[in-house]
Amino acid sequence: MHIARIFLLMAGLTALLVAFGGYFGGQSGALFVFALAAIMNLGMYWFSDRVVLKMYGARVIGPQDAPELYRMVDRLRQRAGLPMPVVAVAPSEQPNAFATGRNPENSVVCVTAGLLRLLPPRQLEGVIAHELAHIKHRHMLTGTLAATLAGAVGMLASMARWVAILGGGHRDDDRNPLGLLVLSIVAPLVAIIIQMAVSRQNEFQADRTGAIIAGDPLALAGALESLEAYARRIPMEVNPAAAHLAIVNPFAGQKGGITNLFRTHPPTEVRVARLREQAMRGDY
Repeated sequence: MHIARIFLLMAGLTALLVAFGGYFGGQSGALFVFALAAIMNLGMYWFSDRVVLKMYGARVIGPQDAPELYRMVDRLRQRAGLPMPVVAVAPSEQPNAFATGRNPENSVVCVTAGLLRLLPPRQLEGVIAHELAHIKHRHMLTGTLAATLAGAVGMLASMARWVAILGGGHRDDDRNPLGLLVLSIVAPLVAIIIQMAVSRQNEFQADRTGAIIAGDPLALAGALESLEAYARRIPMEVNPAAAHLAIVNPFAGQKGGITNLFRTHPPTEVRVARLREQAMRGDY
C-alpha cells in the first residue's frame, strides 16, 4: 500500500511537470528544466551527509565517545540487516534525531544531546530504530526524486511568471498572460503539497518498520509524544531546509486546517495512534 501511494504521488508530480512544461516551454523546455533540477538535487543527495551534519552542527563520534549509544545503534542495525552507519551527535538541547546518507553503505544516524539526556533507553531505542528504517527503505532517494520534480516545476513557474509579467511572449503567442500567471502560482504550490505528502508517507513507513526493528511500537509511540512536547518548549537552531529530516518537526507549528497540507511530518497524534494499533495487532 505504501509503495502504491508513493508511486501515485510521484506520478502526480511527473504529470504536473509534463503538463506545465508542455504548456509553457514545450517538451524540450520541460526536459531542460527537469535536467537542471535533477543535477542540483542529485548533488545534494550525493553530499547530503556532510551538508546536513553541518546544518545541525553535529560531530561524528566513535565507540569510545559514547559507548552505550554506539552499542545500541550497532545492535539495532544488526536486527535491521544494515551495515553499521556513521553515528553523530548534534549539540542541540531539543531532543530529536535524523538519518541521512545516499544509501545504507553511506549512511548517518544523528541524535541530539537533548535526546540522550532526556529520553529513557527504551524510547531512545525506538527513535534510533525509526531512523534506521529510513535508511533501510532508502527514503533519502525517494525524497530527492520528489524534490527534483517539485524543483523543476518551481523553476518553470518562475520562468512563466516573467513571461506573463512581460506580456506573454511574442504577439502571435496564443497563451493568456493572466492564465499563465495564475498557473505559475498554483503549479508550484501543488508540487510542494505532493512533495510534503511523499515525506509524510515515508514517516509512516519508518514508524512501522522502526517499531518492528525495536520490537516495541509503544516505546516509539511514547518517544514521539515526548519529543513533540519538548519541541514546543525547547527551540532548535537549524536551517529550515534540514527540518524535514528530523523525527519530529523541530519547529513544531500549528495543527489543523490547510497548514497540514504543507507539513513535512504527519500529525504526531496520528502517528501515535497507528503505532498503538500496530501494538494491539502484535505486528512487530
